[in-house]
Amino acid sequence: MNVHAVFEYQHIVTLDEIDGLGHVGNVEYIRWMQDAAIAHSTANGWSMDRYRESGFSWVARSHFIEYRQPAYEKDEVTVHTWVANLKGISSLRKYKMVRNPDDTVLAIAETKWVFIDMKTKRPKRVPPEVAADYLIVGEEDEPK
Repeated sequence: MNVHAVFEYQHIVTLDEIDGLGHVGNVEYIRWMQDAAIAHSTANGWSMDRYRESGFSWVARSHFIEYRQPAYEKDEVTVHTWVANLKGISSLRKYKMVRNPDDTVLAIAETKWVFIDMKTKRPKRVPPEVAADYLIVGEEDEPK
């Protein structure tokens, strides 16, 4: 398996994602972040099914988003995502959302994820077999 440090999730904006102001609604960015995180995890060998079978999963504790430019219907967007840290029961995942092909940064964001035991619904230390499948990307190696 090839572990991806920085993962690129591709998305084309649909009419359903446009809000009353004529651009992508705020909640859609969170959806893109979640979709990108799941796709990255799956590419690294940890699909939602594998997590369920193993009895644990991730839940979002907090999100931060800084909107830089609006996105519009039919825009082609790349969501770059990477794991910035993985400590104990939590992980910080970062995102950079860019419109193609002009490389306009639409938003930068991060999510603090907490690892949980599915049976007890309580936080659980990230097992070594999960941590081993994620490369930590330091600030110096983040997409510019």
